[in-house]
Amino acid sequence: MDKPSTTSAKLSPRQLVVDRDGIIADEFPDEGISGAKGRDKRPEFDRLLKEVVRGRIDVVAAWSVDRLGRSLQDLVGFFGELNAVGCDLYLEKQAVDTTTPAGRALFQMLGVFAEFERAIIQERIHAGLARAREKGTKSGKPIGRSRIDATKEAAIRAALASGKGILKTARECSTGTSVVQRIKAEVVGRRDPDVNEM
Repeated sequence: MDKPSTTSAKLSPRQLVVDRDGIIADEFPDEGISGAKGRDKRPEFDRLLKEVVRGRIDVVAAWSVDRLGRSLQDLVGFFGELNAVGCDLYLEKQAVDTTTPAGRALFQMLGVFAEFERAIIQERIHAGLARAREKGTKSGKPIGRSRIDATKEAAIRAALASGKGILKTARECSTGTSVVQRIKAEVVGRRDPDVNEM
């Protein structure tokens, strides 16, 4: 059987909608833009997703899944958005139709795989962080921001003890307010006897 021409490939989902007495709400052609590009580089695809989220579209019809995206991560995200708002999907080439029980089952399986992938990624992240805490990073430096030097920290503690506020202390000690807030929280948390209640 001959491969369908570009014209018939574009008409097939349209014809399906018409055959089912459906109404074509809009078309979202990203002419000349690859399906491999992200949502930010595909204005019509972005507009499609916004219309789906607003509930203005019941079924997204496309000739092939590669028109929606080429990376598994992008496709899983797209399918998740459709599923979350109850929008169906029809793909002519892959014979996917989520208005049918078999199509809905496929959608649910994709959701299970997406959840599994997220869990694996989280597990790897936690294992990597634990290993880095234990052995340090490749450069040998500890994880997180380095602590400020002891003289500056002592100056901050003294300024806070004298009753100065966080902003004034940060300005005088040439440091960020978050550093001063962290030191103040440590001081208040320990109830340091040298520091008055702030």
